Amino acid sequence: MANTTAASKQSKFKFSSRNSTINDKLFDGIVYTFLTLLMIITLYPFINTIAVSLNAASDSVKGGIYLWPRMFSWESYKFVFKEDSIYHATLISALRTVIGTVVTVFSSAMVAYTISRKDYVLRKFVTIAFILTMYFNGGLIPTFLLYRDMHLVNNFWVYILPGIIGVFNLIVIRSFIEQLPESIIESATIDGAGDFRSFVNIVLPLSLPVLATVALFTVVSQWNSWFDVMLYTSSHQNLSTLQYELQKILQNSNTTNDAASAFASSSSGSTMKVSPISVRATMTIVASVPMIIIYPFLQKYFVKGMVVGGVKG
Repeated sequence: MANTTAASKQSKFKFSSRNSTINDKLFDGIVYTFLTLLMIITLYPFINTIAVSLNAASDSVKGGIYLWPRMFSWESYKFVFKEDSIYHATLISALRTVIGTVVTVFSSAMVAYTISRKDYVLRKFVTIAFILTMYFNGGLIPTFLLYRDMHLVNNFWVYILPGIIGVFNLIVIRSFIEQLPESIIESATIDGAGDFRSFVNIVLPLSLPVLATVALFTVVSQWNSWFDVMLYTSSHQNLSTLQYELQKILQNSNTTNDAASAFASSSSGSTMKVSPISVRATMTIVASVPMIIIYPFLQKYFVKGMVVGGVKG
């Protein structure tokens, strides 16, 4: 009788294990299917944009281009890069991105470290003051007048100084620093290290994940910015950025006169070389390539920096 009961329990255990294995496989299948669909939905717009940018303009206006160009052509890229100003504007964009990222990340980290210190009396007041700037500002015209009085209009530093402290970045970095063991900083203080030395030698190396995350945010923001160029430096061509030049190219391709001269059919019956659709797709690819190159190097820090930096508010 005992043997019969043991055999029954063993058979039930095997049946339960088999069901559990089937359920796990079914769940894994659903998850993988969902992730595959999500990947396709995410990649399709970018692949479609590449296909449109490499397709002949006369064929692009017909629509129906999905994953591969029907009529391969480099004319849209030639049209975009034929402007000599593109190359100098790319250099300015690279400079503002590199300098702006370094200055912003280091400055935001310094302020975040300051307001993370529990012995700083004004930490709560300063934090609230920074947060209020996320909801209120002086408006476009007062901001322009302020920049003009500070001699930042038609000045390269208008790209750097106004955004030197990002409040969102500040909060993320501060939350990360608050997770660090207080004993490490106290040990450095006992050994004679001051606040700045503790910040540079201890806090910054330990905060690398969140700093890389904030750097990625800043790089994308600086590289894609063009509205501030139009407002503050549009009268100085040597300060123009890649995004602003691409924006001007797109506007020109949409105007009647430029459209007629750029891609209208000639008397010999030749078809259009570029169109606003193909130019827009080409601009998207040109502007995205640097970010695609940079992101893989920062990806390993991105998730960790966001998760740990967002634990405490």
